[in-house]
Amino acid sequence: MLKLRSIQELSLVPGPVALAIGVFDGVHLGHQEVIRAAQEHAAQHQGQAIVMSFDPHPLSVLRPEAQPKRLCGDRQRARLLAAMGVSGTLMCPFTREVAETSAEDFVNSLVQACRPLGCISVGYTWSFGRNRSGNIHSLMDLGQRHDFAVYGVPPIRRDGQVVSSTLIRDAVAVGDLGRASDMLGRTYSLLGVVMEGRKLARQLGFPTANVQPEAEVLPPYGVYAVEACVDGEWLPGIANLGVRPTVEQEGVRPSLEVNLFDWSGDLYGQDLEVRLKAFVRPEQKFAGVEALRLQIAQDVEQARLLLSA
Repeated sequence: MLKLRSIQELSLVPGPVALAIGVFDGVHLGHQEVIRAAQEHAAQHQGQAIVMSFDPHPLSVLRPEAQPKRLCGDRQRARLLAAMGVSGTLMCPFTREVAETSAEDFVNSLVQACRPLGCISVGYTWSFGRNRSGNIHSLMDLGQRHDFAVYGVPPIRRDGQVVSSTLIRDAVAVGDLGRASDMLGRTYSLLGVVMEGRKLARQLGFPTANVQPEAEVLPPYGVYAVEACVDGEWLPGIANLGVRPTVEQEGVRPSLEVNLFDWSGDLYGQDLEVRLKAFVRPEQKFAGVEALRLQIAQDVEQARLLLSA
């Protein structure tokens, strides 16, 4: 996938360029429609679709106290976009200077960089430019002036509510992963690097991959029946999400310890994507490691049943 880091680098993309613009945290159903509109325009006009986003999140600059926690990190978002067939991304640095750019100057910079700009696709309620002065109507006016198409994609609804990253964050935080998955358009998952741990689980007879999730929003701590993607194959297993209170001190960073059933191998240093399929029980502190071992054995049997159902 082509990765651009500035608006000026759009000049490197064979036009016409179809831009899908947004934050795209989670790449949920609404985001997917915005991206598909750009992809369809690119296909019809023999152009290139580029997904344009901002780093850091604009709210971290404009209102740091309101900055939302991320549903997924950069690597997981890149994977999701690649799975959609996106050929290129533009991660535009967001600064105070960018925030003070007028809506018209922002669009002019895109027009001048692209060779040419074929379309801009955004959510219908998207706003942009200094003091959020630009909207879909002013964008359409600019499109007529500079001869590019504009797609204002209407919101997607589930159960009468508009799909949004905020609603998905709320669903994840309370453990309603079915609702989160419905709005995401895929089974909710966490992605992270497998780190070397203390190997205590191996001593208990249940070797685990210790994953540090990229996401900043996490479901309730506990044990989950899971599927993890290893070499393109989804393997069943069990995972503990939390801080391991039986064996760790307070203040430990949350991790996802994944035991894959009937599998062995070395995953250190690799990205591991883990789908949380079913909740087994809350995380708890046991009297000792033997009590923990006995509970893990019961958890494994329960997870096998849940995954086979």
